[in-house]
Amino acid sequence: MQISEIVLNFAFINKKRMNNGYQAERLPQEGECREDSEGGILESASTFAYRVLKEIEALAGTTACKSVQLVRLKQWAQEQGRWFDDRTQFGDFFDRGSENEVYLSHNGTEIIKLNDFRYSDDNLTPFFERIKAHNSYFPDCSYCLVGFAENRDGNVCAVLVQPFIAEARLATEQEIHDEFIRLGFHSEDDGGYYTNNQHDIFDAVDGNVLVDDDGHLYFIDTIIFKSGTGGQETYNSLSPRASKK
Repeated sequence: MQISEIVLNFAFINKKRMNNGYQAERLPQEGECREDSEGGILESASTFAYRVLKEIEALAGTTACKSVQLVRLKQWAQEQGRWFDDRTQFGDFFDRGSENEVYLSHNGTEIIKLNDFRYSDDNLTPFFERIKAHNSYFPDCSYCLVGFAENRDGNVCAVLVQPFIAEARLATEQEIHDEFIRLGFHSEDDGGYYTNNQHDIFDAVDGNVLVDDDGHLYFIDTIIFKSGTGGQETYNSLSPRASKK
């Protein structure tokens, strides 16, 4: 399977300069990003992983089944034609973060991330919920889940495609704070994360938030948990950034 064939079938942000700033537009292509969020690969993979979770819970009485889910998800992706064997087709290796192996696509317009599910500590449900939440809060830098692959360490990963935000600088702490307030969030843990009591958002720091010349912010890489599900404990136990505090 060639990722170029998939990328061409998804709509990414076409930034059109307007008098009041940038307006996100979808390219009029068949199989655009809404396919991914409305019954496409994201929903299909999420449903499959959840079914594995319920099977394990029924058999063993536990929800700790991440390793089993990953094995089964790889098999499922191969059967669905959504498994990538060749990482070179993702483009040029760009960076390695706490959870993502990052590539710049060959055409230079998309960032491709191999996410190793680090912050899904117990099972994969938080990952799929997080991607859906991110796309809802930050649609102008949304993720498209296009399949699965192994990263350089041999770990099964989700392959996420995101628009490359060019000509943008790092946002300041104050700019990030003000944007969260505008979105209906408030700060917790002395600025450690932001919440609207539905979702808790971590890692919204200058390296993960960009701002363009018109002052529009792009949250390109955050960690999101449903409120009340122990997200703070999970984040603090797994994040290299948190461990340095």
